[in-house]
Amino acid sequence: MADWNPELYLRFRAQRTQPTRDLASRIQASTPRSILDVGCGPGNSTAVLKELYPKARILGIDRSESMIEAARSRNPDIEFLRLDASTELGTLGSKFDIVFSNACIQWIDHHELLIPSLYELLEVGGELLIQLPYNHTESAKYSIGTVRKRESWRERIGALEPLTYLSIPEYYRILSALSSDFDIFTITYVHTMPSVDAIVEWYRSTGLRPYIDALGSDAEAFIDEYRAELEKSYRPMEDGNVLFPFPRLFMTARRRM
Repeated sequence: MADWNPELYLRFRAQRTQPTRDLASRIQASTPRSILDVGCGPGNSTAVLKELYPKARILGIDRSESMIEAARSRNPDIEFLRLDASTELGTLGSKFDIVFSNACIQWIDHHELLIPSLYELLEVGGELLIQLPYNHTESAKYSIGTVRKRESWRERIGALEPLTYLSIPEYYRILSALSSDFDIFTITYVHTMPSVDAIVEWYRSTGLRPYIDALGSDAEAFIDEYRAELEKSYRPMEDGNVLFPFPRLFMTARRRM
């Protein structure tokens, strides 16, 4: 997969950062000494953590070199490291009071292994906090699959399905095996977008990226068909804006004493 585009991702900075603030509001520790931000992206989530806990040692990690470069440029007072959370967590060599991951783990397979590996990075009494988009039944995400399955694209794209989601009962089983102090909940954010084109731009930097990479010069034709599908589901309001509901799943767990 081609590297991430930080500028495109940050066109919707406010909408993408609000879930970070809502996840961080669930941190119970008043003065954590060390925080790991897994999948920090361009550093917007890490900056929120620094704002809340200025005295903590905060480390942001991401597998994308361009995202790490953008994070360092925007936040020179925070430590960032290029690291792949799917394979390299064991190289960190330290434990943390808070392990925080906002909108990252959906890009990593085998959550039944990943979540316990994140939990193992906690100090005793530490807290794991995870948020991931949980919009796979929403039209904006579902429509990607509708277009992908058409005969004109099916052969070229094949079985490509880059995002990983488990059911809420499956996440319950994972967390309950780790801790007796955990929580799972959802929030649906209703974003006001100026047009369907804005929803397309939102997905260009995330859910559409693997298809754009796979299709190369034909990607715009795929996106045109995707836009047409969106127009069936997202009708303008009286003022011309389009409502864009976006559910997200939140999970928290405290490490047993």
